[in-house]
Amino acid sequence: MYTVKIMIVDDHPLVRTGFRQLIESEPDLSVCYEAANMAQAIHVINNSKPDLAIVDLSLPDGNGLELIKRIHARYHDLPILVSSMHDEDLFAERALRAGAKGYINKQEVGEQVIAALRQVLAGKVYLSSHMLARLAQELSGKPDRSSQSPVEHLSNRELEVFELIGHGMATGEIADRLHLSVKTIETHRANIKSKLRLSTAGELIRSAVQWTIETR
Repeated sequence: MYTVKIMIVDDHPLVRTGFRQLIESEPDLSVCYEAANMAQAIHVINNSKPDLAIVDLSLPDGNGLELIKRIHARYHDLPILVSSMHDEDLFAERALRAGAKGYINKQEVGEQVIAALRQVLAGKVYLSSHMLARLAQELSGKPDRSSQSPVEHLSNRELEVFELIGHGMATGEIADRLHLSVKTIETHRANIKSKLRLSTAGELIRSAVQWTIETR
């Protein structure tokens, strides 16, 4: 029997251990590789041949969406399942657009995680029933705007900057983290304020902190 080789990308050792125990309870699945950040993940993939990658969106050296884009651009056939605590309404569709084949919340029970893995391995897309219904509604041309958060109007990069602001990082720190200029980050901050209808830097910080707390 062929054993499917799975890579886990998550900066929390306990999460990786939990996934390993769950996955290796299946006779045909094995966790062969682990990575705690983007750099390690890219190194592992470049030097190994995993059959599937489980990727968290919050990584210490970058954004999981960016990692997914990089993996998908170079290894188009490698299926990626996102496992995250982030709101699926806000991130699931972004993850699929980046190249992932599925999105599951970390709070799901083990049986559902295995089901998601097997669906993605079979070449299908995995989303929760709630997310499938929402996407179907959007495709019908009648999206439910009442449940949408203004944050959904932010681009991926603006959302990343917004989250880092919520973690207490200053403009210069965010620029260093994202390898962008201070001027570029200031432009993103201005765009975020405009889209969220915030008037001052203080309102931006409070909004970002509140959102970060709510999505943890």
